Amino acid sequence: PTRRPKGVGAHPHRGFETVTVAFQGEVEHADSAGNQDVIGPGDVQWMTAARGIVHQEFHSTEFSKEGGIFEMCQLWVNLPSEEKMRKPRYQPLFSKDIPKVELRTESDYCDANKTGDGGSKSSLEDGYVRIIAGKYFDTNGAAKTFTDVNMWDVFLLDKKRPYLFEIPATHNTLVFVRRGKVDVQGKELGLADVAIMKREGTKLTLRAKEKNTSVLILSGEPIDEPIAARGPFVMNTQKELSDAMSDYRMGKNGF
Repeated sequence: PTRRPKGVGAHPHRGFETVTVAFQGEVEHADSAGNQDVIGPGDVQWMTAARGIVHQEFHSTEFSKEGGIFEMCQLWVNLPSEEKMRKPRYQPLFSKDIPKVELRTESDYCDANKTGDGGSKSSLEDGYVRIIAGKYFDTNGAAKTFTDVNMWDVFLLDKKRPYLFEIPATHNTLVFVRRGKVDVQGKELGLADVAIMKREGTKLTLRAKEKNTSVLILSGEPIDEPIAARGPFVMNTQKELSDAMSDYRMGKNGF
């Protein structure tokens, strides 16, 4: 517990999106566009900085009083050049609004292809995926995105069977182990390990080595544009970076 909430004070962003996934604890967000929210376990905050936004992130007042474990993950999602100077957007994705579906095994997938009716699925007691963004088989995620992105919060609750994830062949893909141990394409990963996958094939197979294993699977279509990044700005050229810093100092063009 603390008397003064801890966190990050007002700071700018331009040219990309910040995605904050809350696992434990609470964070309070406020920004220059007037958005203000508290997200807690299972919630996600998807903020499109685009042409410019100033925001702050602190432990919520209640969490600061009570204390406890604070576990979050913040990801930066690049924007294509034509979207970098659009109007900022804010998406609060609360846990109840994020689709939660059963995992599928290789045999489930084969059955679905044979019958054409979606096939059988494992039980939620065996494991499940929360579809933050993108699509897992026939279920769409909660977030709106500017490019083709999958963001799956995966819970492997038993060690009985391998589970299948279909990824477009053109995507860059990584797997992050948040809790436990898991086999990724036959290679064991432990806590906080990251697997960066090759762009070969479309099937990703995971099998838990410990019960209650949890991983994040992230994949996306490459934008294939130059990247110029410095501090809180992600643009395409050095001039655009200079413009962003100048605009922030002068409080214009989105700031």
